[in-house]
Amino acid sequence: MKETKIIQSNITKEIKNLKNHKKKIIFTNGCFDLVHPGHIHYLKKAKTFGDILIVAINSDKSIKKLKGINRPIISWKDRAEIIAALESVDYVIKMDEDTPKNLIKKIKPHIHVKGGDYKRKELPEYQTVVNLGGKVKIIPVLKGYSTSNIISKINRVKK
Repeated sequence: MKETKIIQSNITKEIKNLKNHKKKIIFTNGCFDLVHPGHIHYLKKAKTFGDILIVAINSDKSIKKLKGINRPIISWKDRAEIIAALESVDYVIKMDEDTPKNLIKKIKPHIHVKGGDYKRKELPEYQTVVNLGGKVKIIPVLKGYSTSNIISKINRVKK
């Protein structure tokens, strides 16, 4: 059974070691609040692009800033444990910023993956990835799944 590492501090040393062993690094990021089949599909697909999948998960503070005071539903520690338990994920790291630009500069992934209906060149981190010699891949959303939809359903049930 593989063991996913939850990195609480500097990931640079780990990355250097992986690259010295010629591992192709895949990087993605997100909130991953209320993990659902869409997240699982996305992370499995992301892993197919390389050897090592690193997932940056937004901190509780950054989610509040991005999504509002009622989020996250699940704490960072618990979200990290859930994502780390997935077979496709090799490393989990906390992200305190709104965009992953600074982590991308440290990690220098071969491929940066995003989910959704984003257009590559519209991503705030697109140019950072390209300038570092990486590629950006977009994985379409698995229709019918979103954390916002789940929260809406829960709110309807409560009424």
